[in-house]
Amino acid sequence: MSIADDTYPVARPSLSTLEERYVVDALRSGWISSQGPYLRDFEERFARRCAADAALTTSNGTVALHLVLAAAGIGPGDEVIVPALTYVATANAVAYCGARAVCVDVLPESWCVDPAGVRAAIGPRTRAVIAVDLYGHPADYTALRDLCDRHGLLLVADAAESFGATLDGRPTGSLADVTTFSFFGNKVLTSGEGGCVTTSDAALADRMRLLRNQGMDPQRRYYFPVLGYNYRMTNLCAAVLCAQLERADEIIALRDRVIAGYEEQLADEPALSAQPVAAGVRRAPWMAAFLVGAEGDATSRDALARALARLGVETRPFFVPIPDLPAHRDPGADCPVTEDLSRRGINLPTYADLAEPAVKAVVERIRAALATIV
Repeated sequence: MSIADDTYPVARPSLSTLEERYVVDALRSGWISSQGPYLRDFEERFARRCAADAALTTSNGTVALHLVLAAAGIGPGDEVIVPALTYVATANAVAYCGARAVCVDVLPESWCVDPAGVRAAIGPRTRAVIAVDLYGHPADYTALRDLCDRHGLLLVADAAESFGATLDGRPTGSLADVTTFSFFGNKVLTSGEGGCVTTSDAALADRMRLLRNQGMDPQRRYYFPVLGYNYRMTNLCAAVLCAQLERADEIIALRDRVIAGYEEQLADEPALSAQPVAAGVRRAPWMAAFLVGAEGDATSRDALARALARLGVETRPFFVPIPDLPAHRDPGADCPVTEDLSRRGINLPTYADLAEPAVKAVVERIRAALATIV
């Protein structure tokens, strides 16, 4: 196979003249650092969009997670339950606090953390549960809410990938005690880097605001009663996000179309299985996600990725299981669903500007690549 003349990256941001106009306005105003009207505007509008009382912008999604755990007082000796299949930031934020991430397997019908596994993992040192909305699919917050309430645990939603999703009609951002978002360049909404936290817990929101701003007393400038962090977002990033939020419905609809196109056109390919969607869930269209081969197949996904790369189609594999990573290694973790999904999962090019003819072209190359490996 020869390299194609036209190539398709796995992700590309959707940026318009509106983002440009708002950024230029922020530049000309002189408000380019961590104060300014776009920050206030975005936080207010994002909170409303997520049906939460408060939204706090951060410099990225990883520090948003750390900010939540630090504000909750989680520290050395504590344990936080996390899914074994997630991006490393979920477990890293726990480690930053000196706590231990306890990994639990995910469900094959949602790819999200298994509430039964969470229940079995709760112990005397457990302080919180972080549920991850993997590839835009909300976790089972109804079951997790019940568990956390019964055991007095903080329920955190890592919604880095699920802006725009709903569960039983309720939007991501209002399904847990506190929710974190990422606005990295490949996310549904982006500012290049950036993050946010939503919550309706006023005391927790105030604590996070204190820690986010180096721990400075809001009533006494340059007095720092606690050790804090510089986790603030800039007004320039917020200007981009204000434009992105105004265009959110358009961006989501376009990305929905891309994923639907793949799923409809590849439905007859026996080697591919589309992401499952549970009842009551409206998935966020972050990445088109498929499994390659039958359960236990450890080679077909990588062979397909290599064949597609030669044809000019960029892909990405699913995450490496957290217990397999050196910083979080846990040889005793029993997560067979995670292991299988990690070996077989692949993400296809997904971005708002991928038009229908381009989706069709990618599908044709997928068919050609599959013909060489099966």
